[in-house]
Amino acid sequence: MAWLPANAPTPHTLVFSAPSPAIEMAMTGLLALLVAAGAAVAADAKPYSPTDSILLNCGSTADGLDADGRKWLADTNNNMWLGDSGKSSLMAAADELDSSLPSTIPYMTARVFTVDTVYNFTVNPKDRHWLRLHFYPSSYNGIAPEDFRFSVSTSTGLTLLRNFSVWVTTKALTQAYIVREFSLPRTPAGFIAVTFTPTPTPMTNVTYAYINGLELISMPDIFEDPATMVGFADQTVDIAASSFQTMYRFNIGGGYIPPSNDSGLARSWFDDTPYVFGVMQGVSYTAGPRFHVKYPTEASEYAAPVEVYLGTRSMGSDPRVNQNYNLTWTMEVDGNFTYVVRLHFCELLLNRPNQRAFDIYINNKTAQSDADVIEMTSERGVPVYKDFAVHMADDPGDEVMWVAMHPSVALRPQFYDAILNGLEVFKLNDSAANLAAPDPVPSKMLAEAELSESEKERSKKSKDQANMATVIGGTAGGAAAVGIVAAICLVVYHNKKNRELTGSDSHNSGWLPMYHSTTSGKSSGHLAANLAGMCRHFSIAEIKTATKNFSESLVIGVGGFGKVYRGVVDGDTKVAIKRSNPSSEQGALEFQTEIEMLSKLRHRHLVSLIGFCEESNEMVLVYDYMEHGTLREHLYNKGSNPPLSWRHRLDICIGAARGLHYLHTGAKYTIIHRDVKTTNILVDENWVAKVSDFGLSKSGSSTVNQAHVSTMVKGSFGYLDPEYFRRQQLTDKSDVYSFGVVLFEVLMARPALSPQLPRDQVSLADYALSCQRKGTLPDVVDPTIKDQIAPECLIKFAETAEKCLADQGLERPSMGDVLWNLEFAMQLQDAFDGASGRRQAQDDGSGSGRPVLEPSNSYGSTASVTTIGTSSTSRAHDACVVIEEEDDDITNRAAFSQLVQPTGR
Repeated sequence: MAWLPANAPTPHTLVFSAPSPAIEMAMTGLLALLVAAGAAVAADAKPYSPTDSILLNCGSTADGLDADGRKWLADTNNNMWLGDSGKSSLMAAADELDSSLPSTIPYMTARVFTVDTVYNFTVNPKDRHWLRLHFYPSSYNGIAPEDFRFSVSTSTGLTLLRNFSVWVTTKALTQAYIVREFSLPRTPAGFIAVTFTPTPTPMTNVTYAYINGLELISMPDIFEDPATMVGFADQTVDIAASSFQTMYRFNIGGGYIPPSNDSGLARSWFDDTPYVFGVMQGVSYTAGPRFHVKYPTEASEYAAPVEVYLGTRSMGSDPRVNQNYNLTWTMEVDGNFTYVVRLHFCELLLNRPNQRAFDIYINNKTAQSDADVIEMTSERGVPVYKDFAVHMADDPGDEVMWVAMHPSVALRPQFYDAILNGLEVFKLNDSAANLAAPDPVPSKMLAEAELSESEKERSKKSKDQANMATVIGGTAGGAAAVGIVAAICLVVYHNKKNRELTGSDSHNSGWLPMYHSTTSGKSSGHLAANLAGMCRHFSIAEIKTATKNFSESLVIGVGGFGKVYRGVVDGDTKVAIKRSNPSSEQGALEFQTEIEMLSKLRHRHLVSLIGFCEESNEMVLVYDYMEHGTLREHLYNKGSNPPLSWRHRLDICIGAARGLHYLHTGAKYTIIHRDVKTTNILVDENWVAKVSDFGLSKSGSSTVNQAHVSTMVKGSFGYLDPEYFRRQQLTDKSDVYSFGVVLFEVLMARPALSPQLPRDQVSLADYALSCQRKGTLPDVVDPTIKDQIAPECLIKFAETAEKCLADQGLERPSMGDVLWNLEFAMQLQDAFDGASGRRQAQDDGSGSGRPVLEPSNSYGSTASVTTIGTSSTSRAHDACVVIEEEDDDITNRAAFSQLVQPTGR
């Protein structure tokens, strides 16, 4: 077990035998204390008021608020910050909006530099300062993202970035944007200058630099005490005099804490789950709403927000198990730097010394033996943190930092357990006043190198691959230097999953920043054995025959996974074939997720997955062909697709709601779609709506006491639930919010985001709610359907959409309620239209044969018949009768994934 500290107890085979009566009673007491902790959270710590707080929206002409409500100033204000008043720089707007961006501000505008340019700031000389640099790789004024390469330094001679490429770094991490956070020591001169220096690219020799957002914020004295050097108890490292870069900041055992919730310091705290090593990940718990956190000093209030200390991760309740494993976190770092590891503790359950004591190890060395939080603090609910310093060598294999905890055996505590509430890792500047590290190498480059190796002579192959492993080990460490962004947790989570899929025991290979599960960028057949029993396994020959060898003439769309082709299998069965793109942001994890998830779902309103192909370095998914494409196509592309009538739109919304309602209630566990939007609602040849794209779906909690899933935020900007974004806690109400945006999109026939519109109209959700509350919504309804909607139907439909967009998930209706309200809206429309509307084919018993529509709030297995007539304003087609069999066992086929989407996520 190489991952255990050298001087830690060596684990043996785990024996799960029944504990003794004494131990059982002790553990029962601990569980009782856990329950009691909920009855006993503190008022928030006093917010810090920074002396300096400058947030610049670079390249913008107007101030604005980000998604957290923080105000960003245009860097053109009085030209007070740019050394040359902006004369030598360009103001540019990003050419594309990536749906993964958390906010358009500050990422959609940039300041572009062609020569050395300086931002000057007058600051309080008594304060340290946070400096955060925000970058979004995009084309600016026609300049390609790969043409930007630059260095960043400060007036104190500190190098922050050197020969840095945002494009390369984000490609390596498959991320949409990055944030670099630095902490600068006091400057007696009361002046900080940040210089951007363009550096020539190797091929074109052009020189461009840029910045989207820049933050400079005062910070309190939370780094005054020196850190103990691990392995050298008599040596310390002076943090106060150092500059450093934040590498990781975790809310251990808890969810994401946004900058707006960090007591004035504007830090982001992330979920630690993706970084917990091994199968044994312990358990996490949170104190109840009345637990009181008592900060020992005023300065300590700013070490971490209250929320960090109210949650913790422990090893679990079985003392025998706990004595045979380490609770461990692993993190990639850059070699040849010294790091400070800050561990945050707060005892939430126990109140006496030696009830819980543990040893702390960092990189296989003892950082502290017999740590006892109560001994450190004297009482329960008092936060404390410990700083340890460790030097990381520049040797291959030393680019991963290990933090591990193990119960103290020597002290024989009452409970063999260990806890941790928060974890931060900071990289200190070296002796040359440098914090910069090389850019990580994207997996595509690694793949090309690997391919080249495979073509060499067999006798040289082993040696060359060994050299390649050395290169990979060195570059993987550089990936962690991308700073702290919310999405980085997702990258590592994907990499961990890919390790599990490949069955690899190699730690380094699993931490590579990869698009897919192998360094070639493509899956290599390891999934087929696991997935073959779930649905049909096509050969690559069958796929090539169906698509005429992937003919471009058969391409019907491009999504985040890759191109989608129209094809024919088994002689006459039309299918849609989605082929993975090596440079796609989606890969083996989404491939397996979609197959595993959808093979368990059966419903008329989910597009069916027919099968898959995974061979010859290809990953392909095969679905039923949807004749009429996406709902979005019939709302905007009015040149080729005449706009749908109101009745058609409402009927499609009802079908989509039925599909989502089944996901939330019809499966063994709640399935949360997580990417509901009009491009993921498809219509077949009979205009029946079907929900698609399950690559991001999550299984919800199966317990009564946990109504959410803690997860990194994914989805499409404009449809994203703001509560999910703020708290990183996914619930089925997140789908309800997204569906509310869809309802207004159907009604108003405009995109969820329209950056070219006035500011108050950019977000469809905000604009629609504003119109609804002002009573002006009828004025902005799509003109092509405005005269078709019954007034009462419009009122009911708009009220339903409005409730879906409630800021708090608890205030939103369930999808079952949404479905009932939409069916009732259809009944109101029927009453308005008379005998020509959509009706349930059921005689009312009067002998007239008149159909009656009866919305149901429950999801049964009844059958209904829908008559869709020809509309003068929609595409002409024959009237048809669709029998809606609401039975879970209709078919053993499942759903479909974003066949037509202009861009990936």
